[in-house]
Amino acid sequence: MAHQTGVSADADDSGRVSLMNDPKARGLVFQILLIVAVAAVIWSGVSNAIDNLARAGIASGFGFFGERAGFDIGQSIIPYTNDDTYFRAFLVGLLNTLVVGAIGIFFASMIGFTVGLARLSHNYLVRKFATVYVETLRNIPLLLQLLFWYKAVLSILPSPREAARETGVEVAFSINNRGLYLPRLVPESGSMLILYAIVVALVLWFVIGRWAKKRQMETGQQFPVFLTGLSMIIGLPLIAYLVTGMPVSVEYASLQGFNMVGGWVIQPEFMALLLGLSLYTASFIAEIVRAGILAVSRGQTEAAFALGIRPNLTSRLVIVPQAMRVIIPPLTSQYLNLIKNSSLAVAIGYPDLVSIFGGTVLNQTGQAVEVISITMLVYLGLSLLTSAFMNWFNSRVALVER
Repeated sequence: MAHQTGVSADADDSGRVSLMNDPKARGLVFQILLIVAVAAVIWSGVSNAIDNLARAGIASGFGFFGERAGFDIGQSIIPYTNDDTYFRAFLVGLLNTLVVGAIGIFFASMIGFTVGLARLSHNYLVRKFATVYVETLRNIPLLLQLLFWYKAVLSILPSPREAARETGVEVAFSINNRGLYLPRLVPESGSMLILYAIVVALVLWFVIGRWAKKRQMETGQQFPVFLTGLSMIIGLPLIAYLVTGMPVSVEYASLQGFNMVGGWVIQPEFMALLLGLSLYTASFIAEIVRAGILAVSRGQTEAAFALGIRPNLTSRLVIVPQAMRVIIPPLTSQYLNLIKNSSLAVAIGYPDLVSIFGGTVLNQTGQAVEVISITMLVYLGLSLLTSAFMNWFNSRVALVER
């Protein structure tokens, strides 16, 4: 019986499948068409924006960066005057945002981890206090909390004259409606040796930590890395301070006229923003920490106790390392939220990037497209860098199965 052979309708004479019927080829074509469509939409939007700016008599481009700003900024980490350029004002806003973001992440992490552990405490009062803290702060909008700290707490503090009448004309610490005044260290000749001592102590702390970890993996013996590093951080700069003849003086704030002069001042806008961001974000971090610890099997604790490991070491060496696998991914999201929520500083007058660059600079130059685009790109870059660092940290602390 003869068998009939033929070529499929989807293939040519050589047996190859037609490109129109190839899933990979069709997918590639559709992706190219989608890219072309998106590029056309973007080009159309940019062209319309340029035409509208031209009709309004607004020049496009980034040449305004070199023009004189002409406005003052109440708080600046780097030197700034109203004769500086818009680019200098942009740097001031960026640095102010970075500072409040970094310090806010630190305090939010400390408070969040503490409250998260308190939520699991066997003490009834501690556990209930932590619960009330979490349920209260995370259910009140952040903007209202910022206004509460700024308007209802810090702005009603006594004036500098009233505060000086109660505490004295010259004080080490003073808080009033102008800010928190702290002693300021004034470096003198030879003080750089103290800075070098701090850097050496940090490097030694890192080296000892690596050596201690390798030693523990090989022998199982632990080394007090934290106490050793802390001793060096305190001891080496103190030795350098004494050897160089104590080349650092302390300047205190004193009342002159109607205001405090001297010392180091933390302005109320910064304090209100830092308190609001830290306490609000910490309420979410506390729940993340609690969930991460509860995700670790109870058997891990029982096994550690059965081996004779003390409770504090069990928490630090057994429970927390395993909980970090659950904690870090949502913790990254909270860090990103804190950085982005710092843009609410405009509501209380803190000169951050949005307030200075997206507000004052935009109003004076009219370069809406450029200013808003740069502001969005800055926040995008900060978020991506934070995510990259947390992903790296997650890979460093991840448990390796053997």
